[in-house]
Amino acid sequence: MRTGRAVCPMRAELHAGLSAEVAAISPKYFYDPLGSKLFEAICALPEYYPTRTEAAIFAQHAGDIAATVGSGVTLIDLGAGNCAKAAALFPALTPRQYVPIDISAEFLREAVSGLRQKFPALPMQEIAMDFSSSLQLPATVGRDNRLFFYPGSSLGNFAPEEALQFLRRMRHGLQLGESGGVLLGVDLVKDKAVLDAAYDDALGVTAAFNRNILLHVNRLLEADFNLDDWEHYGFFNPERQRVEMHLQARREVGVTWCDGGARRFRRGERIHTENSYKFTPEGFGELLKQAGFGQCTMWFDPNQWFMVCHAKPV
Repeated sequence: MRTGRAVCPMRAELHAGLSAEVAAISPKYFYDPLGSKLFEAICALPEYYPTRTEAAIFAQHAGDIAATVGSGVTLIDLGAGNCAKAAALFPALTPRQYVPIDISAEFLREAVSGLRQKFPALPMQEIAMDFSSSLQLPATVGRDNRLFFYPGSSLGNFAPEEALQFLRRMRHGLQLGESGGVLLGVDLVKDKAVLDAAYDDALGVTAAFNRNILLHVNRLLEADFNLDDWEHYGFFNPERQRVEMHLQARREVGVTWCDGGARRFRRGERIHTENSYKFTPEGFGELLKQAGFGQCTMWFDPNQWFMVCHAKPV
């Protein structure tokens, strides 16, 4: 990811977020190389159920998922990270092209380099991009039989209206009457204690992941955040059906950044870094319908904590 002055939209977005009445940093800035590694560590934590629960659903229902999706798809892996989730599905899905997309260019290149050695016959095209606002793919990405793969309940990072628009962008990239569609991991509403622990683990890995975003902002925005001034705060908000993550000032602190940006934070004031909305199966089905999808198939774990959903455009 470039950090020079040419990255005007990125700097403008960060400046606007830090200057807002309630300061905020988009969760996409979690994923610098260190942040990506920390998220891998989070996925191995006992409190963080989504990764292993989703993996168990894929393992148990791989054959049924493959039959529902269809063969020979162009597998477009959004927020691919280390590509492990998609790679686990290669034997069942037998894609004809794999297109991993992630905002962290360096981390993505390393992951795909290793994957090419394991699957030399599978054409791969990695794309480093921020897909949260645009899904304009190059012509080298297969147009037919596309399957947009978005696991990990990452769709929950969008506000409800933003999630709807994002699904509509995926729908726009698909053609009727073909294999493929969308294959999504969806975290479901559950007991608050389970959700609180998943986003505030005992080892403090999630806290390190959250605070690392400030180091990334320091590089991108020439800011002077000091990690010692900030603490992690994560919890489930049942009224809004979402987990919220914040960074809370431990003391009154001043922060400056490039082009004259500055802000004084009061003790206890927060920077909002992430929302993770949780869904009900009925509510998610309605969201897909509004976005232009039908023929929805859902698979669950025994506790119904998590859901994998496939839908085709109508």
